[in-house]
Amino acid sequence: QVQLVESGGGLVQAGGSLRLSCAASGSIFSIKAMAWYRQAPGKQRELVAVIGSGGSTNYADSVKGRFTLSRDNAKNTVYLQMNSLKPEDTAVYYCWTAGGWGQGTQVTVSS
Repeated sequence: QVQLVESGGGLVQAGGSLRLSCAASGSIFSIKAMAWYRQAPGKQRELVAVIGSGGSTNYADSVKGRFTLSRDNAKNTVYLQMNSLKPEDTAVYYCWTAGGWGQGTQVTVSS
């Protein structure tokens, strides 16, 4: 089983930046793809970005050009750099891998 711990959420003004981190531990040998999802109040959880074991990435159209997902395999950590944040980016952000979910971290963007 894999444990995921997110950090880096917070409150930021529109146009600002945040970097989320997700550190994996446990049965990390099984980790392949990792991803970030988000869930805003009253909405379904949606995929934000995914990164494969080789570093290939895919992004939701709503974040393309603003968010960058990267991974440091030596640290078993993925990073989501979020720039040009908008109020509609406000949500709880969850880290995911095939072994499970993180606990979530709140991102709030004020207008």
